Amino acid sequence: MENRIDIQELEPNAYKHMLALENYLQNSQLTKTHLELIKIRASQINGCAFCINMHTSSALKQGETNQRIFLLNAWKETELFTQEEKVILSMTEEITLIHKNGLSDETYKQAETFFDKNYIAQIIMAVVTINAWNRIAISGRKSI
Repeated sequence: MENRIDIQELEPNAYKHMLALENYLQNSQLTKTHLELIKIRASQINGCAFCINMHTSSALKQGETNQRIFLLNAWKETELFTQEEKVILSMTEEITLIHKNGLSDETYKQAETFFDKNYIAQIIMAVVTINAWNRIAISGRKSI
């Protein structure tokens, strides 16, 4: 597949603001594990090969296991993920698939049992941001 456009080159100001969101997330309270799980799972749902490749590589460098990455798309069927991580993965899926009713009350209430409101807001911003990156990469046909 041939690249279409390079948003970073054509619209550097817009790209700069996307990077500001990314920098915010890197300096937020989100653990690196939580952040990478969000990025990988949303990218799997959206079919963004570029982002899946980037974030699985990053997760491995941070100590994530191959087994958990291999089973991430089947996280509901395994005990490899903590209850906190399962709530984050539910949030990621529901927000990414917003056309299927969005973030449910049930999932939000589960999140409140593990996280304070600021952490929940940061999870939501992480999901929103990776979905935007996925759309930029896919629309521009960014290749690995």
